[in-house]
Amino acid sequence: MMSKAELARKTGLSAQTVDRVEKGHLCRLDTKRKILLALGLGLEDRKNVFNDEMG
Repeated sequence: MMSKAELARKTGLSAQTVDRVEKGHLCRLDTKRKILLALGLGLEDRKNVFNDEMG
């Protein structure tokens, strides 16, 4: 488990952006990539993390 603040710090994103993504709002592909990598996941894990398709 990782807090939103810690995830924001690790990704270089704002805590507000992390919160929006967590709530299911649309975001850029680069944002998704940053989140996946910060969580120690690979791009192949995107379907397990995000509800929509990633390019």
